[in-house]
Amino acid sequence: MKYIYQNVDWPNFTWDNSRLLSTLSKVRNLQGRIIGKMESIGFNLRNEAILETLTLDVIKSTEIEGEILNPDQVRSSIAKRLGLDIGALDSSDRNIDGIVDLIMDATKNCNEPISADRLFGWHSALFPAGRSGLYKITVGSWRIDSTGPMQVVSGAMGKEKVHYQAPDSSVIPTEMDQFMDWINSKTDLEPVIKAAVAHLWFVTLHPFDDGNGRIGRALTDLLLARADGSTQRFYSMSSQIRKERKTYYDILESTQKGGLDITNWLSWFLNCLMDALISSDTILSKIFFKANFWEQHSTITLNERQRLMINKMLDGFDGKLTSSKWAKITKCSQDTALRDIQDLMNKMILQKEASGGRSTNYELIK
Repeated sequence: MKYIYQNVDWPNFTWDNSRLLSTLSKVRNLQGRIIGKMESIGFNLRNEAILETLTLDVIKSTEIEGEILNPDQVRSSIAKRLGLDIGALDSSDRNIDGIVDLIMDATKNCNEPISADRLFGWHSALFPAGRSGLYKITVGSWRIDSTGPMQVVSGAMGKEKVHYQAPDSSVIPTEMDQFMDWINSKTDLEPVIKAAVAHLWFVTLHPFDDGNGRIGRALTDLLLARADGSTQRFYSMSSQIRKERKTYYDILESTQKGGLDITNWLSWFLNCLMDALISSDTILSKIFFKANFWEQHSTITLNERQRLMINKMLDGFDGKLTSSKWAKITKCSQDTALRDIQDLMNKMILQKEASGGRSTNYELIK
């Protein structure tokens, strides 16, 4: 099997611009519209949008690797780093703070150069205990392949399928120096195309024992932030990759087993990015709805429990709201929960769901 990095002219990628121009134009138009829309709204709403986007980005980037994070902990960790007041903050685990620090550095400091030391810092943040699951790994340094070639494998033991084998660890320092020089160089290459090429190039080198996907997506966010001309993120590429996970791995594998013409990869990347930009409208609409809700009810007196639960419902409450869930989340008695709910019904904020069922469920009046 011959891999892309074994081509004589590696890493001199080529592509057909004529096949990309139409999609690239649509992407750039959508980027401009979103950035323009967000710059026209108030400071608080913009921060809310950034918080929502970064929370989604962290959760979905990690989910692609099969790891599920606690959304409230992720949101709290990001809010602390943004200096935002979102009420009582959940404490967060070290592994959550690590991926949050990585994404925050990639986006807020997107114009800072990429160096080995910076990437090593990102890698150390991902694996604060020096382990990937139960296994000890090399952290904060390029991989050394002490147990054999770095391979991407699927399937049960004894029936494994090798999807990809990365370059030998002995060439990684030199290869990464070339990659980082290219990242940091000022060229005429279209910035969005540069982000797509960088993503492919980095995950092809697979320079770390683990965490290459998450760091590769952070590099993508960094370069897209440069392309936007903004350190503020209002859309999530990782979230869209999670939705298209199978096709993502399929196009990656076929590209890594091909020649240096990467037009198909770039076309997939641009279409995925376009879908991410379109999906961001849903997030922004939710934020605008939340802002309008509080503006309409600004004169109504509410206690802290009620504010907490209303915000949870506006953010997308998981499952049905019942009085027992209210009591558990707000740490109050069942009687207090019922009084809180009845008060909101009297104030025309909550109503009983029409569906009924074994227990009474409540929803916001919209």
